Amino acid sequence: MNLRCFILRLLRFKCLLLSLAIVCLFKFLVVHKKYSAKGGLLIEPYGNAENNSRIQLKKYDIDCSAIYKLDPMEVGKSLEIRHKNIIDLEDDDIVNLTSDCQSYKELRGHMHKPLSDEEKEFPLAYSLVLHKRASMVERMLSAIYMPHNIYCLHYDQKSSKTFIAAMENIARCFPNVFIASRLESVEYAHITRLKADLNCLSDLLGSVVPWRYVINLCGQDFPLRSNFELVAELKKLQGANMLESTRPSKQKRQRFEFQHVLQDIEFDYKRIPVKTAQTKAPPPHSIKVFVGSAYFILSHEFVNYIYDSQLMHDFLSWSADTYSPDEHFWATLVRVPGVPGEIPRSEPDVTDLMSKTRLVKWVYLEGSLYPPCTGSHMRAVCIYGAAEFRWLLTYGHWFANKFDSKVDPVIVQCLEEKLEEAQRHWVNLASEKTFWRYI
Repeated sequence: MNLRCFILRLLRFKCLLLSLAIVCLFKFLVVHKKYSAKGGLLIEPYGNAENNSRIQLKKYDIDCSAIYKLDPMEVGKSLEIRHKNIIDLEDDDIVNLTSDCQSYKELRGHMHKPLSDEEKEFPLAYSLVLHKRASMVERMLSAIYMPHNIYCLHYDQKSSKTFIAAMENIARCFPNVFIASRLESVEYAHITRLKADLNCLSDLLGSVVPWRYVINLCGQDFPLRSNFELVAELKKLQGANMLESTRPSKQKRQRFEFQHVLQDIEFDYKRIPVKTAQTKAPPPHSIKVFVGSAYFILSHEFVNYIYDSQLMHDFLSWSADTYSPDEHFWATLVRVPGVPGEIPRSEPDVTDLMSKTRLVKWVYLEGSLYPPCTGSHMRAVCIYGAAEFRWLLTYGHWFANKFDSKVDPVIVQCLEEKLEEAQRHWVNLASEKTFWRYI
């Protein structure tokens, strides 16, 4: 009897030890996952361990200057990093990161970026239409943020609650970042995508910030120029707009010559506008339709002008049942005679390679118009890899798409470092010129 009791007690003790070991292992795995390499950033708690919002960011040990020079050893190192199991920051990590605004702003150094008088006198506005991947949004916003600019965030009403919380937190932390006053449930290639930008533009027009140009971006875009360089380029436009505007092919004309109806479909986006047999009436006001991209750089004068234009509102209503109206709306309006920064209808096409607004590498043009993608592809679009670092910065565009730290964290990290370096360089140079001018 005593032997039996002893054996039972021994078994209970072993079970207790095994349970404790399992609990410890589980906690280790959770902590390791949460505070390991995430999208190029190592996340570890500092200060009060109970305060999850206090986070220290560390980067991959990579030489971005060597990557720029296409050093084979460093490029190889970036490939090794990429082919490991990259654990990126999740939306809840961004919620935690931005829950303490003061700590977050100190961590990111947003309020202490070098800034020249030239930039202060030339503020910019941004319309950011977003729906997922809060980590990439945060990094993109950090790269373009300046305290004198203004930023409108439009998140999709269908976005996850955690993503929305992250966007709300970010907006709460800055006086010049805000959530659009009207939000759309955005559907792919639908009028709701265009309305999302229009909602932000309406809010930006009511802002007290005297912005000169407005730029729209999505969550997988990234800048290729520092704010100082971008302002210098925009000044050269002298009020002109920068966007793609070309004459439509016969195939593209079907997008707006036939009515389209939003339908459920077996597709990545689940619902898309589908062409019907019903032809549309000609566009109002005898508008000649041009096509281009959903992305633009528009002057304040142009945006203010079209918002007071009945032509714009009639054209918007006419475009409601077309396919991807954002890809003809802006391209057409900049060709309307008399608009500020007009591109005359008689002028040649402005292609995506001529417009510096946004650099996109299409799979079917790789090897002819530009070198092959070194990252991966998503729906015929390249997600850039680190080996494209130099090409991206020297091609001449101001922004590019697509980037994903889950595909290649090194390219995002190197762009961040290069832009910070360029901003310091140009602001210091401008300060030196001002100093010598007054002595």
